[in-house]
Amino acid sequence: MKKLFFTFLFIATTISISSQTIFGKWNSRSEEGVVDSVLEIYEKDGKAFAKVVEIMNPDRKDARCVDCEGEYKDKPIMGLDILSGLEKEEDKDEWSGGTIVDPRNGNTYKCYIKLVKPNKLKLRGYIGFSLFGKTAYWERAK
Repeated sequence: MKKLFFTFLFIATTISISSQTIFGKWNSRSEEGVVDSVLEIYEKDGKAFAKVVEIMNPDRKDARCVDCEGEYKDKPIMGLDILSGLEKEEDKDEWSGGTIVDPRNGNTYKCYIKLVKPNKLKLRGYIGFSLFGKTAYWERAK
């Protein structure tokens, strides 16, 4: 009976973890480790995108992406699609092939994201090769 119980528990846990998704709301932290914004990752035409849905600092609510270039130049950060065009890698729990814009400095990077735990997302932004970049971890917003 114990063997059957632990087998069932293992299967239920495995299904629960694998059914988690990258989609939903995530907390982004500043370099100081403070949650500064909430982003929502959503799917459109089979690709992943993320937009800023909440800015924690009341003084930054009306902030614009002044250092950004192109279509992002001077756009309000609230509602800005900062992550775009990521596609799911076959046989992997990774989404890649898209870009991310950092509204803090206006730079655009190639990126990939991966769910490392049910409520923890790894985001890697880079220029050229993923070796030359920066990793951030987002936690699922409650």
